[in-house]
Amino acid sequence: MDKNDTSNRLVSRVFKSGNSQAVRIPAELAFASNDMEVTVTRRGDELVIAPRRPSVEEMFAKLRALPEDSKFGPIERTLTRETEWDR
Repeated sequence: MDKNDTSNRLVSRVFKSGNSQAVRIPAELAFASNDMEVTVTRRGDELVIAPRRPSVEEMFAKLRALPEDSKFGPIERTLTRETEWDR
């Protein structure tokens, strides 16, 4: 995202929520879901709010939960394997 692009930039306010600070996300910029986890990352003087990505282990758990009769067969837990490119 270009720091100078203001087409998706709106003004909001920081407010106190319990012992934390919170920010109201304007409807025009809202995420599709209200029930989701996000990550908050500091980049210099900016905070970046993004949907939380599942970990590799969480993705493996979702794959293992698929029915055994799926067209892909059982899931192998190896992350890498030797191929002809490695030789």
